[in-house]
Amino acid sequence: MSTSANAQIISCPKCGAKNRIVPGASGEPVCGRCKSPLTAEIHPVIVTDQNFADEVERSPLPILVDFWAAWCGPCRMVAPVIEQLAKELSGKVRFGKLDVDANQRTAGRFHVQSIPTLLVFKGGKEVDRIVGAQSKQAILNRLQPYI
Repeated sequence: MSTSANAQIISCPKCGAKNRIVPGASGEPVCGRCKSPLTAEIHPVIVTDQNFADEVERSPLPILVDFWAAWCGPCRMVAPVIEQLAKELSGKVRFGKLDVDANQRTAGRFHVQSIPTLLVFKGGKEVDRIVGAQSKQAILNRLQPYI
């Protein structure tokens, strides 16, 4: 039997409303405000030039966007860390990945000159920038003020 003692507060990825979710409760959880499904985003979303405004600038949650490229060794080192953080911070922070080779317009707009570059957005505005491969703890420390 589930109790409210093990309930989690999850922000809706569509409207940002805070929702109390009891793990193991019957049915799929939906947002109390907008009725959108509250399925947790446990993987980074793919961000492109075309969907950047919808996924990043209109995100109700803070979002960290990993600017990367397939040929970049340090980017491949950071990728599993981003995956882990996406699972651990689901409902609190969103994560995205933007391939700089395929999305040069957005990479240029934010003056990304070396990769990996991790940009943190809150309220549609860039609030922090992490350049180079960093440890999981270093990234988490930089995200903490925005959670």
